[in-house]
Order: sequence, then structure tokens, then C-alpha cells
Amino acid sequence: MKKLILILALTVIIGCAHVISQEVRDEVDPEVTPEMLFGSPDAYKGRTVILGGVIINSKNTDEGTLIEVLQKPIDYRGRPANTDISLGRFLVFYEGYLDTAIYSVGRKVTVAGEVLGKRMRPLGELEYPYLFIKSKEVHALKPKSDCPVGFSIGIFKTF
Repeated sequence: MKKLILILALTVIIGCAHVISQEVRDEVDPEVTPEMLFGSPDAYKGRTVILGGVIINSKNTDEGTLIEVLQKPIDYRGRPANTDISLGRFLVFYEGYLDTAIYSVGRKVTVAGEVLGKRMRPLGELEYPYLFIKSKEVHALKPKSDCPVGFSIGIFKTF
């Protein structure tokens, strides 16, 4: 019985773990909100932030991988929410190679990185101010299964 309780407790703890490492989360200033970042990206240059969203585009260059993300609010585990709410788009620069078949359009992603300011880039017929981040950690999240059954302890959302 004790083994069963221990296994269940470990499963719950691991299943609820944040996608970003504790070391990087310790660098984040909790008072800097996404609204503040998107409102004035240049004011937060050099700060470490965590953002999540859905990949709109990804491209490998000679310098590294550039990912365009539609921001979404993140939950307590750092996972982007299923919502139409968004503050806008942001760019993530990853110094190195990421496979764009994995970091592909529609995939949810959570990023921790250093704010580099804003970058103006074309979006349709206008110039759009993207929040620009240099990645410290980037995680493409596994798609949720279509299984209609979920596990919950009644306090938080389904694990």
C-alpha cells in the first residue's frame, strides 16, 4: 500500500511539473507581466521572461532558428492555454538548429529567454512590432490526446 501511495504521489508531482527548469525560472522577474512586455518591449531589455503560445512560423538561418509565435496565456505549469486571447506575436531566436518539422505551424511552445527589445517586420501590408526574445529554453509541447477521459483531483485542471 505504501508503494502504491508513493508511486501515485510521484506521478502527480511529475505530471504537474513546470516545463521550464527551476534555474531559469529563478531568473524571471515575477512583476513583469506579458501586458507590460508587449506594451513596451524596449523597456525590459536584458530581462528574463517566460512566454507561451502557438507557432505561426519557424525558419532556420545561418545564425540559428527563428520562431514566430502567437502569444497565449500560460498556466501554472507553463503550458499555453486553449483560448483566443492573445496580446500579439513575438519572435524567438534560438542560437543553434531546431528541426522545423518539430517546431512547426500550430504546435504549442513555451519559451524562456532574454528580452532583446522589439523588431519591426512585415505582417501582411503593415509593419508589425514583434517582441524579440533570445531563447534560454524552448519547449515544443506534445499535442494533447483526443482521449475523452481525463484524470483530475477536483482542485486543478486535468493533468
